[in-house]
Amino acid sequence: MRRQWKWAAGVAALVIVAAIGVKLFQRPIGMMLLKRAVAERVGRDATAGLPDGLHVALCGTGSPLPDPTRAGPCTIVIAGTRIFLVDAGEGGARNIVQMGIPPGRIEALFLTHFHSDHIDGLAPIMLLRWSGQSWQTPLPIHGPPGVDRVVAGFRAAYTLDTGYRVAHHGPKILPPGGAGGTALPFALPPAGEGDSVVLVKDGGVRITAFRVNHKPVEPAVGYRFDYKGRSVVLSGDTVPTPSLIAAAQGADVLVHEALQPKLVALLTSGLEARGQANMAQVTRDIIGYHSTPEQAAQDAKAAGVRYLMLNHLVPPLPMRFAYPAFLGDAHRYYDGPITVGEDGMMLSLPAGGREIVLKRLMVR
Repeated sequence: MRRQWKWAAGVAALVIVAAIGVKLFQRPIGMMLLKRAVAERVGRDATAGLPDGLHVALCGTGSPLPDPTRAGPCTIVIAGTRIFLVDAGEGGARNIVQMGIPPGRIEALFLTHFHSDHIDGLAPIMLLRWSGQSWQTPLPIHGPPGVDRVVAGFRAAYTLDTGYRVAHHGPKILPPGGAGGTALPFALPPAGEGDSVVLVKDGGVRITAFRVNHKPVEPAVGYRFDYKGRSVVLSGDTVPTPSLIAAAQGADVLVHEALQPKLVALLTSGLEARGQANMAQVTRDIIGYHSTPEQAAQDAKAAGVRYLMLNHLVPPLPMRFAYPAFLGDAHRYYDGPITVGEDGMMLSLPAGGREIVLKRLMVR
């Protein structure tokens, strides 16, 4: 008993000494840790070692509903050495940097529609891209009709900010002509005369926009990226629609939005119980213009895609333990791999093959 007491006393003494040491040397220890973090993370380029091919990275898998683990809708597509961005949700720009994807190399942005959660991170995207490589020209921003109004609004809101930054850093570092974005609206063929239009076709990269059904939001689109025999399709926000299945035919990967009504019903009940009738009605309404995980799985099977990644997740899923409840019966309708998307995930599709590799550029 006495020996045990001496052992416990010795351990306690060591803990006290260690605590005093940490307190006394906290500043140099903190500086050492920060130097290590800078060396490992700041300015890193996670794209440098990627094989030639298509890569789709999730910089935001959330929705308008607050989720501390997810930024708003934001997806990076890398084709060879070219970097494209689809949607710009709040927090996406920060994630892009944390994932080691150089924002200064973003060639163009493609917006699926103009709901706030898909555009509210546009300003930091434009700023980080501009400052990342001293661009002389604004960020090209493709989108359906209305994109010009969105871009003009952001440019107007940030006019003063742009002036401050040029004055502070100088036009050599931040050329005035590179600030903001340039709207590039496109029109889809009239209904019944085709549902898609090719926006980019050069250097082996083909980017196609296609009509989806997110009414009353209209037009709303999804995008297909093709490069060296590999293909990735992003659904945008939509209910099940034949145009999505047609656009995704034979694709390697389908990144599809997903809302689980059974879990959203829990939100509705909670809001009602607290007397928040207005928000409770909002959660009822959103069910009508999104796809369930089961419907996303049915789309994936009908299109013959090889991998299904779910994003724009509703409701928030702060813990992975809830993923099976979110997926529901999705695996009954599609026997390929289904991944519940998380910020920082990336799928790599090397050119000339059939391999699909899941990686993590940022750990949740």
